[in-house]
Amino acid sequence: MFHRRLSVAALGILGALALTHPALAQDHGGMNHDHHQHHHTPPAGTAPDHAGHAHDVGPAGATYDLRFIDGMVQHHTGALRMSEFVFGIGAPGVGALGKAIWRDQANEIRAMGLWRKAWYPQAPVYPVALASGGDPNTLGGLTRMSQAQIDGMRMTGDAPTPDNRVVWFLEGMLHHHGGALIMAHDALARSTNPTIRRFARNVIVAQRAEIIQLRRMLAVEGLRKPEYGRYDALFAL
Repeated sequence: MFHRRLSVAALGILGALALTHPALAQDHGGMNHDHHQHHHTPPAGTAPDHAGHAHDVGPAGATYDLRFIDGMVQHHTGALRMSEFVFGIGAPGVGALGKAIWRDQANEIRAMGLWRKAWYPQAPVYPVALASGGDPNTLGGLTRMSQAQIDGMRMTGDAPTPDNRVVWFLEGMLHHHGGALIMAHDALARSTNPTIRRFARNVIVAQRAEIIQLRRMLAVEGLRKPEYGRYDALFAL
């Protein structure tokens, strides 16, 4: 059995913490709308050579947690879209895994939405990223996340066909989880927020378990590619 990321009860606790956590210092000046860092999105099911770059939300600073939340929400949204392609599929365990991933990541999206509202009430409603040359400590140093950045976070790639959707989902989700591991380790290195750090640790524990599960399911399909182990170095906390 694969492990669930965070239980609904745990998410409720973290959501409550969000409401009492003091907001970080913010500058409510005008937003800079210059887009930057346009990323190529590799098709799901292929190893993303620039996954680290595509998932970089910028340096530490007072707006880091906001940038991390917005990036992770987009990343999780990609997992929802990918999982929907295998709902009700006949392959053993694949549909159940897709539904579990959808459920868990939808719960995490809701929790992150609570944190965002509590900690950054003056932030714009759209997802943000650090502007080119922007100050990571002020809202004025942020810009609207570009479509290229959103696509890079979501990692969904081209839609599968009825014939290839099992491998498309298993390989794509393996690399998608690898992107989440990259982001979680980045948060542990750059965030001082205990709620974000706890969340990042839970992501690492849960998604490394699911990567192992995905590899086992790919082996059933006769696939044991070396690239499936590329995220093993990120398994450790």
